[in-house]
Amino acid sequence: MKKEIKTLDTSTEEKIKEAARTVFHKKGFAATRTRDIAEEAGINLALLNYYFRSKEKLFNIIILETVTGFVQNMSMVLNDGRTTIEKKVEQIASNYIDFITKEPNIPIFMLSEMRNNASGLAEKLPIKQIVLNSIFFKQHQEAVAKGKITEPDPLHFLMNLLGLTVFPFLAKPLLQTVNGMNDAEFSKMMQERKKLIPVWIKAMMKAK
Repeated sequence: MKKEIKTLDTSTEEKIKEAARTVFHKKGFAATRTRDIAEEAGINLALLNYYFRSKEKLFNIIILETVTGFVQNMSMVLNDGRTTIEKKVEQIASNYIDFITKEPNIPIFMLSEMRNNASGLAEKLPIKQIVLNSIFFKQHQEAVAKGKITEPDPLHFLMNLLGLTVFPFLAKPLLQTVNGMNDAEFSKMMQERKKLIPVWIKAMMKAK
């Protein structure tokens, strides 16, 4: 009997978290009410409050999981000693395009939270530490020393890469209005960028 109750508790908790993830990613922290999450989960408000005492507590769990997923993806690529910088560029562009295609609300969600709580998100998203301690950083320094890369700051390198990868998703409504693209055409364009972004980054690497 106890085992059944534990299974039910875990299932309900995960159901609430999944609902919170959906609502927070769409609306952000400020615009989300606990009632919205309860409705999304198909439960009453009292049950939600039983599992998670406050919206803040639930939000902190969701944003930590979201940021962790975003960062872990990058960290794995940056610390692969078997791949070159060029290959890392291909992998980051490809991985994040696939990742955001599946979770299209994440870039806007993270941008919104950066605007509202920049210091808090910066603590959860320690990009500088991840970059400086990575195999990628060592490879970048070696490439700069050999004259293969002209920009000495690896953060500029990554900002260019992530900007080319993430910005189109942020600007999707505008781009679709300008070009008259539907969702399928936009997705096709993003798949094409998997091949184009490494070409553009390679050109930037040698730009003076």
